[in-house]
Amino acid sequence: MSADDTPQPRDTNRAQTTGADTTDPSEGGDDHRVFWADEMADRIEARDPEEPVVVKGGVSPSGIPHLGHFNEILRGFFVAEVLRDRGYEVRQVFTSDDKDALRKVPRQLADADWNIVGLGDVDAGALGRNLGKPYTDIPDPFGDHDSYGDHFADLLHQSAELLDVPVEMLSNTALYADGTFDEVVRYVLEHREEAREILANYQDKIDEDYVPFQAQCSECGVLTTNITGVDLEAETVDYVCEGLEAGGQQIDGCGHDGTATFREGKLPWRFEWPGQWQVLGVDFEPFGKDHAEGSWPSGKDIAENFLHIRAPVPMTYEWFTLNGEALSSSSGNVVTVHEVLELLEPEVLRYFFVRNPKKAKDFDISRLDQLVDEFDRFEAIHFGEVDDESLKPLADRAYPFTVDDVREDRVRLPYTFAAVLGMTDDEDLREQMARNEGHITDDTPEWAIEEAMKRVEKARNWAERLDNEYNYRLQVDLPRTDFDDEVAAALDELADFVAAGHSGEEIQGEIYETAKRNDVATGDFFQAGYRLFFDATQGPRLGTFLGELDSEFVVKRLRREE
Repeated sequence: MSADDTPQPRDTNRAQTTGADTTDPSEGGDDHRVFWADEMADRIEARDPEEPVVVKGGVSPSGIPHLGHFNEILRGFFVAEVLRDRGYEVRQVFTSDDKDALRKVPRQLADADWNIVGLGDVDAGALGRNLGKPYTDIPDPFGDHDSYGDHFADLLHQSAELLDVPVEMLSNTALYADGTFDEVVRYVLEHREEAREILANYQDKIDEDYVPFQAQCSECGVLTTNITGVDLEAETVDYVCEGLEAGGQQIDGCGHDGTATFREGKLPWRFEWPGQWQVLGVDFEPFGKDHAEGSWPSGKDIAENFLHIRAPVPMTYEWFTLNGEALSSSSGNVVTVHEVLELLEPEVLRYFFVRNPKKAKDFDISRLDQLVDEFDRFEAIHFGEVDDESLKPLADRAYPFTVDDVREDRVRLPYTFAAVLGMTDDEDLREQMARNEGHITDDTPEWAIEEAMKRVEKARNWAERLDNEYNYRLQVDLPRTDFDDEVAAALDELADFVAAGHSGEEIQGEIYETAKRNDVATGDFFQAGYRLFFDATQGPRLGTFLGELDSEFVVKRLRREE
């Protein structure tokens, strides 16, 4: 059935929809839904899909499993959750295209504990010597998995589990080995003349001898495109191992003349992708704009006019950048989910992907405080604590998909305030400071306090990672100091001012006035304060920080009392 012959939505008791949008919203469709995942679910539901509905993503395991790979996983997750919310059974799968050939050696890798390492720290030769071979036939440089492909896929699966995304990881190598691809491989090779004709519309160098299959050489293990014969009855191909072109360069084979079964090789990407749709029964797949401009038109054409299956509902998303630069495993500009979750809560990261997938965004680690504050406000809008009519519909619909449990009495410490609390390891002092600022009250449930304080460690990690203005340590014990009489007198006056009860802004202003009255240079007075509280010559905005501390502690420290 072609995409234009989709049936009307069936009459069910599931959540009501506003009608199916037959235009791909990623291409400028009518945004009749406040949450893009509902739009996608409408289009899937309009096709009257069989259950389980299959939501798919995929990646070639070329380097570090980074946050960019989670575009497809989390876009798919939100659509899957919306469909489940409507009562559908959903299967979310993610293929590791690990039968692909290694094209080039990445600059960095991640070990099993998520440590990012350079090639000098591993057996880089194990990768360099295996160019042109499938990822699952390349030794794991760390020695903890059966192959490099398995290592990568396991890390990706771990990342999904960290975000509580129930995705089923599938290995392309395994799908070929267990016969899942047998039918589609046989069909493509049986109709290879027709396959050449359709592929020639999208790819150069398709001559009358081209065969859409890559055999793996039994001698050297390299994938080769030089197929010299096909035996459909025996389900084998003959080949000469000349290697393949990958990434704009030729990877040479060994010249061996051999025979491979249909399971000892793979389809080229333009046939393999729609082949996955066929064997897995895919109903929906999101992908980046690079595929939208290249692979999707050919994949849809091959699916509908060659394999005669219905292409899945597509969704094109815009790539996001990392600190203003393109994410890239090969260049090393990456951040992993594991790293990100050391800096913020899973729900904040999910929220990052809730936002409009058609708009380019930058994941700027130096501005994580802004992202966290944005999520906190989104949450507050959902619970009616902040009035924002423009965002209220989206917050009401999408917020529940970002959290494990919708609980109104959560406490969210402002991220930079949590970073301030992270300046001390004293947990009681942290909580007292949060109480002083009114974030915690006598009515706050204990579970909410425990959850709120978890953000402190994440903000602390952020300060340390960036070495920013919050990367200081409050000295619990009085540092050894030797101030002259004028500075000592000024500190005593400031202690009296704090004891009288004043805000952080008022304390900040008084620092200048107190220094002036005692004929102390302003810089020297600030340094005295930093020495008392941080045993350093600089630190955060002092008055604001002192206003957040327990006033009794501040007064004693300013008076140099143990």
